[in-house]
Parts: sequence; C-alpha cells; structure tokens
Amino acid sequence: MNKHNFWRTLLAAGVLGASGLVMGHGDVTPQAVDIKGLEPLGEEWLDENPYRKPSDNYDLAVKIGDSAYNQNCARCHGLEAISGGIAPDLRMLEPDLDGDEWFKERVINGAVRDGAVYMPRMADYLSQEALWAIRTYIESRRDLMEE
Repeated sequence: MNKHNFWRTLLAAGVLGASGLVMGHGDVTPQAVDIKGLEPLGEEWLDENPYRKPSDNYDLAVKIGDSAYNQNCARCHGLEAISGGIAPDLRMLEPDLDGDEWFKERVINGAVRDGAVYMPRMADYLSQEALWAIRTYIESRRDLMEE
C-alpha cells in the first residue's frame, strides 16, 4: 500500500467510526438520580418548573440537576449543557412556561424520527423531580451562551 492510499484508508476509517457516534445514541441506560431534599411533586406532571428561582429548592435543584444532566444528557446534548451540535442546545429554551412546555413534552414522549429513537422517553426512567432539576440546571447555564 502506498503512502497516499494509507492516508486515504485511515481517513475513511476515522469518518466511518465517527459516523456511528453521530448517527445513533445506542442503548444508553439512564442513571438513577438521588433527589433527596427536593420538594416531592407527586405523580401528576406540573406544567411549570417548580424549582426555578425564587424557589427555596433552587440551589439544591441546580446541584442535583448538574449531576443528573451530566450522567444522563451530556452524551448527546454536550458537557455542562454546552451542545456540540449533535443535539439541540437546551440552554436556548426560554426559561418560562413555553420552554417548560417543550421540555416536558420531550422528556415524556422522547424524540423519534422515521422510527429511529433520537432521545428516549426519559420520564420512563427518571422522576419528575429529577427531570425538573435537570431543567433548572440547564437554565442556570444560560449565561454561557455566546451572544
């Protein structure tokens, strides 16, 4: 194999290997979230983030949400809620009822396109408290968005 073909083969192998990371999220098992200390929310889903400032639970929700996000969401949505472009940058969701509505719909129903699961139904695995804590953490990261 000549030098030119070697580099072409190496590049092709790298592109094919990376495409697997982009095209599928694989069988990712959601990690349990310790929600101790957060106000219990019950079984019925709330329409609005109950841990948003000025909630007494805000600081704890950010702390729990940080850990929960980085264990369960960062693989696709980016470390520390900074998207690398594979999945939406969740910091762009408005920190209000409209953003809460989109977030709630997505974590309950997941994202499926043409039969491919792009995001699992996270509410099947994580509690409402854990998911609203993740939303609170994401909102706390909005200040890192580029203007």
